[in-house]
Amino acid sequence: MTSIIYPDDKYNQELVEKLHPADWENPQPLERYNLVVIGAGPAGLVAAAGAAGLGAKVALIERHLMGGDCLNFGCVPSKALLSAAHSIYEARRSAKFGFTFEGAGTLDFAKVMAGLRKKRNDMAHHDSVDRFTALGIDVFLGDGQFISPSCAEVSGKKLNFHRAVITTGARASLPPIPGLAEAAPLTNETLFSLTELPKRLIIIGAGPIGCEMAQSFCRFGSEVTLIEMANRIMPTEDADASAVVAQKLRAEGVNILLNAKVTQAENSGSHKAVTVNGKNIEGDEILVAAGRTPNIEGLNLEAAGVDYHGRGITVNDRLQTTSPKIYAAGDICSALQFTHSADSMAKIVLQNALFFGRKKVSDLVMPWATYTSPEVAHVGMTAAEAAEQGDKIITLTAQMSDVDRAILEEETEGFARVHVEKKSGRILGATMVSSHAGESITQMALAITSGLKISAIGATIHPYPIQADVWKKLANNYLKRSFTPKIAKIFKVFLKLFSRNKRLAS
Repeated sequence: MTSIIYPDDKYNQELVEKLHPADWENPQPLERYNLVVIGAGPAGLVAAAGAAGLGAKVALIERHLMGGDCLNFGCVPSKALLSAAHSIYEARRSAKFGFTFEGAGTLDFAKVMAGLRKKRNDMAHHDSVDRFTALGIDVFLGDGQFISPSCAEVSGKKLNFHRAVITTGARASLPPIPGLAEAAPLTNETLFSLTELPKRLIIIGAGPIGCEMAQSFCRFGSEVTLIEMANRIMPTEDADASAVVAQKLRAEGVNILLNAKVTQAENSGSHKAVTVNGKNIEGDEILVAAGRTPNIEGLNLEAAGVDYHGRGITVNDRLQTTSPKIYAAGDICSALQFTHSADSMAKIVLQNALFFGRKKVSDLVMPWATYTSPEVAHVGMTAAEAAEQGDKIITLTAQMSDVDRAILEEETEGFARVHVEKKSGRILGATMVSSHAGESITQMALAITSGLKISAIGATIHPYPIQADVWKKLANNYLKRSFTPKIAKIFKVFLKLFSRNKRLAS
């Protein structure tokens, strides 16, 4: 199978040569492998490298490009694009700090995309066939499938195994909108192949990808229409968080349509269009950022005794499938489709599959972030879950407009919020909306993982000034709440007695 990524330029040619070399010859299989990994995305690569590092005999199967969505069509190219768009935004914003350019400036979008492809290629060696072969892993390029509960096959070669893990991930799917497929919309798998900036871009789906791309292309100069069926963007996030981001997107020029149903799409040749709530909206490109489909086709899961459904493979809390020797990890079996969750799940598989471990995926404390400006980050209990707990939970909120670093950088949009167990003071969840939320949420993730109380955050010394100091503000607010009138009265009596004893002693 030959893999090509467009445009077929130097960077993409080098990328493919690293991740799926055209002249690659699959090795002769060993008599039996300790672990066969099907799918070389983030979960598969971690599982394969981890098992090989422990001395296991490992086979790794990939039908397309090593690195999976994250490297090729997801995190890596999207964050490179976000960085370019953010730089353009900051350059325009510099006028308020006293620096001005002559003229309006021009954008070389082709150069932006070439830079994206270069960065992706520069990082590709980490996921390359050569690197994983050097780790002692047998890499097989081709379509892998099961032929029994203890044997897989790729390109006519049989791979017997003690254990296997399915890490084939998921891909973008098109919603069932009449005419949409014929309109040839972009998805994350084709978006980063663009070489010309769409003058008008229609985005279907206002989740993390849709919002990130809407803001980026708007900053590049596209007229962006962002369409969402729900009554707010980023509907799985804290409602207050989505409101802050929506306000920012609108202020930058993104046209947001909520409670919007797309009933038709078309491609007239000169333009593309969608019908939304009976109104026709024209654009040069349509980006679909709604929905994912698990990559289960061709695996012959029935032969292995592995059950599956429309959202992926069925696993228990230890990531074991319905076939005892076979596990799954990553987007193929998880509702949390993040690179870091795939990484964590792969480590659970290693412990449970190779060492009879009892690790549970439900024990993972999983943070996530959306890299809009401002960023939205979350970990642990959500606002809805906290509300269900009633007065058992204390929720504290601080505005970024009260944080010195945010004021100095004129990045005061947003807030930080923590949910604390009333009885113990233990941190159960947190949300942050700020320019550095993705970095700052890790402090809360550590606190929840370690079972820390919010008083531990209050006792932690932060360098001044940083935006993460907002957590300390919340800890101080919690302390003030704990300082009840009764405690204040006792403390007042104590100080009075202490002062009297000091006078008598002198």
